[in-house]
Amino acid sequence: MTSQEPEKKKKANPALMKPVQPDALLAVVVGSDPIPRSEITKRLWDYIKKNGLQDQKVKTNIHADAALKPVFGGKETVTMFEMTKLVSAHIKKI
Repeated sequence: MTSQEPEKKKKANPALMKPVQPDALLAVVVGSDPIPRSEITKRLWDYIKKNGLQDQKVKTNIHADAALKPVFGGKETVTMFEMTKLVSAHIKKI
């Protein structure tokens, strides 16, 4: 007989759950209401997928359209890792 421990649920990072305020440039893509960072990331990826902005050959590259280019600091293409850093500049803690 083996004793089984109950499955441990992964706790969400409280910092990611606190609402933050997107600035006007980011709000074009994710909306202007205060939302958690995790939701900003989700909405960004929904937008990227819906508009076919992920590079088909190099999946880590994201191509900017007219709405994302100002968020990406005017860059045409950024990596998904660079995107996280660039998006952070457009978020205000509330």
